[in-house]
Order: sequence, then structure tokens, then C-alpha cells
Amino acid sequence: MPDQTIKELVVISGKGGTGKTSVVASFAALAQNAVLADCDVDAADLHLVLGPKIVTRTDFSGGKLARIKPELCTACGKCRQLCRFDAISGGDNNGDKCVIDPIACEGCGVCAWFCPAGAIEFAPAVNGEWFISQTRCGPMVHAKLGIAQENSGKLVSTVRREARAIAQERQLDLLLVDGSPGIGCPVIASITGADAVLIVAEPTLSGLHDLERVADVARHFGVAGMVCVNKWDLNPDIASRIEQEAPQRGLTLAGRVRYDPVVTEAQIRGLSVVEHTREGCALDIRQVWARVLEGLRAGTDHK
Repeated sequence: MPDQTIKELVVISGKGGTGKTSVVASFAALAQNAVLADCDVDAADLHLVLGPKIVTRTDFSGGKLARIKPELCTACGKCRQLCRFDAISGGDNNGDKCVIDPIACEGCGVCAWFCPAGAIEFAPAVNGEWFISQTRCGPMVHAKLGIAQENSGKLVSTVRREARAIAQERQLDLLLVDGSPGIGCPVIASITGADAVLIVAEPTLSGLHDLERVADVARHFGVAGMVCVNKWDLNPDIASRIEQEAPQRGLTLAGRVRYDPVVTEAQIRGLSVVEHTREGCALDIRQVWARVLEGLRAGTDHK
């Protein structure tokens, strides 16, 4: 059972590029007593702002891949005939040994089960790495999924589990998660069992649609939702529509953050916005953070 004394906040968005990670980095600087987890494993970039120093690194294996043992292969072609993913070549009339393309292989294991010569090894594959690091804002667990690798949901679950273990070990009461964007498997793995999510939305029609989808996912899994409209002043009318429709999706309003070029300046310096300045959008983020903390302390009627 999760430790009920640890509050877990996951920051998510309907798509990439809304400013989610910038908000998380500022929250990390403001919290100073949180364990951080970057669960956007397909395109992790929280490390670009927080500059973590890696303490440990561990291979991640979320699936299996088939590999042919050439010395045992009889080139019968049975595996090529059975493979539905066209991942196997060879085994033709010329007697060429069969070869498996590791990128095309989906790890179903059919070839290994039916190889008459027992020439196919079906073993765990390394799909990426996960790290435990130290940052100026606290401990951080993050990961890197390999190119063209799957099982990102499993890697997200690993990152969250290890981050929670660190929080328990160090008696820290806040777990701050940079979640995956969208509504797919990594998002579900990011938010399931969390205390609350903060959805960072952008003031566009597509942003409104994305917000509705991700809010429905959070509600389906019983996670309390809050919303923050980033760069709201670029389209005040749509920002207002988002804020009007948010309560209909069961979301609490956490505030607005204005567009501010200082965000880019901070990123160039490797700093979060609130570390770089106390004015402009940094002031907005501080206000959003205060409301988020208030919501976390108050708990949720959805759980």
C-alpha cells in the first residue's frame, strides 16, 4: 500500500510543448523538500533545467526479443513464415541462415516456440536506462527509453516506484512528477494512484480539446484534477473558455501564467523561472504553486 503521508502531484498536459516541464522545474525550486520524478520517458528534458548529477544508473528491461543462434539454424524458414511482423529474413531456397531484425521484432515469441531446431533464443531485452540523481532541488529519478523501444508505461511505473521509495527512505512528504503528455499508456502509468494532477493547458482550440481528453482520463482513474492556463494572454478568449469549462470536467482552477520571454532566458542559464526572477510569470507560477499546495493539503473528494 502507498504511504499515505507522501503526497504525489503529477503535472501533465494534453500534448507536448505547453510548458509543463518549465512549471515542474519551478515547482521543484519552490518545494525544496520534494522527490522529483521525470516520467516523460519518451522525451525527458527536466534534466536540462535541473542539471542532475547521476548517482546510480540501471538498465531497464521491459520486454523480450528473439535472436537466432546461427550455429543451430537449419535455414528451414519456419520462423519467417510464422512472423506476422516481417522481422525475419533468410531461410530461403538458397540455404541462407535466418536473421531477425531487432527493430522490427515485436517480442511475441512465436518464432521461438515453433522453431523445430530450437535455434531461437527469446531473452529479456534492454529497452533503456533509469537513473537516481541529485539536483540542487532534491533527489530525482529519471529515465531514457531507447530509440524505437516500447514499454514506456513499464518504465514510467519503475521511475515512480523508485521515487516513492526514496521519499519513504528520506522521510520526505512530497513526490513531484513531470508526467507524460497526451492520453496514452505512459500517461495512465504516470497518474494512476496519484493524489492529484495539474493539467497545464495552452489557450488554443486544440488546447481546449486536449484538456478535455486528459481531464476525462484523470477522472476515469479517480485522480483529482487542477488546471493552469499557460501563456493565457496570447488568447484571452480561449483562456476564459478553458476556465469556464474546466469545472464541468471536475477540475479546480489553479491559476493563469502569462507569456514571458524570461522563460527562455532562464532555460539558457539552466535555471527554473522562479530561480531566475521574482517578477512577471514567476510571480504567476508562485501563485499557482500556492493554490496547488492548498489543494493537496485539503485532499480530494474524488478518492
